Amino acid sequence: MAVLRNVVLVTLGWFATSAIAANTIESTTLVGFGTAKYPENFTHFDYVNPDAPKFGKVTYGQIGTYDNFNRFASRGQPAAATGNLYDPLMFSPSDEIDSYYPLIAQKIRYSDDYSWLEVDINPKARFSDGHPITAKDVEFTFDKFMKEGVPQYRVYYKDVKSVKAISERTVRIEMSVPNKEKLFGIAKNTQVLPEHFWKDKNFAEPLSQPPVGSSAYKIVDYKVGQSLTYELDENYWAKDLPVNVGRNNFKIVQYDYYRDDTVMLEAFKAGEFDLRQESSAKFWASSYSGANFDKGYINKEEIEHHKPMSTQAFVFNTERAVFSDPKVREALNYAMDFEWMNKNMFYNQYTRTRSYFQNTDYEAKGVPSEAELAILNKYKGQVPERVFIEEYNPPVTDGSGRIRPQMRKAFALLKEAGWVLKNKVMTNVETGEPLSFELLMYSPTTERIAIPLQKNMRAMGIDMRLRTVDTTQYLKRWRDRDFDMVSSRYSEHPYPSSNLKIVWNSNFIDSTYNQAGVKDPVIDELTDLIEQNQESPEMLLALGRSLDRVLQWNYYIIPQWYIKKYRVATWDKFERPNVLPTYDLGIDTWWVSKEKADKLPEKRR
Repeated sequence: MAVLRNVVLVTLGWFATSAIAANTIESTTLVGFGTAKYPENFTHFDYVNPDAPKFGKVTYGQIGTYDNFNRFASRGQPAAATGNLYDPLMFSPSDEIDSYYPLIAQKIRYSDDYSWLEVDINPKARFSDGHPITAKDVEFTFDKFMKEGVPQYRVYYKDVKSVKAISERTVRIEMSVPNKEKLFGIAKNTQVLPEHFWKDKNFAEPLSQPPVGSSAYKIVDYKVGQSLTYELDENYWAKDLPVNVGRNNFKIVQYDYYRDDTVMLEAFKAGEFDLRQESSAKFWASSYSGANFDKGYINKEEIEHHKPMSTQAFVFNTERAVFSDPKVREALNYAMDFEWMNKNMFYNQYTRTRSYFQNTDYEAKGVPSEAELAILNKYKGQVPERVFIEEYNPPVTDGSGRIRPQMRKAFALLKEAGWVLKNKVMTNVETGEPLSFELLMYSPTTERIAIPLQKNMRAMGIDMRLRTVDTTQYLKRWRDRDFDMVSSRYSEHPYPSSNLKIVWNSNFIDSTYNQAGVKDPVIDELTDLIEQNQESPEMLLALGRSLDRVLQWNYYIIPQWYIKKYRVATWDKFERPNVLPTYDLGIDTWWVSKEKADKLPEKRR
């Protein structure tokens, strides 16, 4: 798909005056990992129906509220799906890990030392108001993100020397330090902003009205904090591109907001919205019944998947003094009785999370391999000794609800860390202060799963307070790192990439993605090595597992659970392709069947 050709770089405005021999790769595809699945002349992805009709309306339920149409703002609660208002330069399908195909971009060229890359913009590309998308818009977008975007963007792309429009349809990216991942990252992921709309606005601030977009859908109606309606743009310039054929099949997409998940479920059952992916095992086991199920109006199904799983957990903020000692963090892990919770609360639907690369080849199992030891031996004395000799697994109970054996282990660890039980209160030997912390949350569902943990903490003499705030307060405190503990998740990683630096590297400590507040030179070095070895699958395998082991044994989290199925309930008006994409449920490929919809009550047609 790519053509390699020798090019002599002669004197140009952006090059040195001496001629330098270099190899330029020209392609329509960017591959960050592995090889591209689709050839240059592909017509559509394998998991779509290219003849799917563009028809009907789908309504989703959404928890919380919103006050902002700028997904990239540094404050405010963004409205649902506003992150999809702008198309990226290239698009990655849901059946590949890291291959990208033309969307706004038409063709790319780059040097084989990854010092520069050029993107040719499709001359047909348009924003939703009809303005052409040009190279100048790409240049403006990068500058806007660097000057007014979130801090992690500036830190991550600090090695980018420039992003410049060298003609109306061509933008050139140059690196001060060559780096494939970051060079490709701009070309793959940049969602192009319209300069004519954003030039006089502060990108860090919320928007009170919908912006000019560039994607298949545009906002046509809204009630701030209550609802939001998108309509398929009939003039969408890219609707016939191979990456879009068979996708974006709903004519109208609406989001209705609810304050409470229980209320939202009842609204779904009553016919207020169309589709729900269930996250609560209790709801799934006990609440999906009623007249509309009996009449066959609502379908309930479990769809197995093989995608990498996110790491869901109670996350310690290690910048808090109470959680600075890993022995304390390990001890508190013994308060989680997953086996009892799974049996009594989750209907045995879940598996305990144990890895930051769950459900992938990079999950660390057993003892380290020779390739892993070749990496890890350098850090002896800097990482827990168990990294080298044991497989990590979370504590296991008998499921009875009695955790005295686990409590004894926790007390021993706490004693080593300088805490003892006095008058049934876990007390610091030096300061006399009780072991006390707050779990910050915004959802009643989180409170439900936290109460058993709180009960066991109380039995250990530990004061774990549950603090529920609204979503706006939660988001602000999360961004400001103003919390002791949160129930959150680390995004799934199909393979170790430089994105791990944003999550774990201390250079990103001011980023909200480093939720645990980790500042560890070993983790810094491992994430740096992962970034430097993207061309070596064997090295990445050893590095990913090595990083997983170091993270596991440092106890930055109390791991929760995962399920290898999609739990989906729908009002029976949808059709979908026979092939499910590997890494997604693929709702963007579904369509509304008029024949089915006509059989439903009028408001759900």
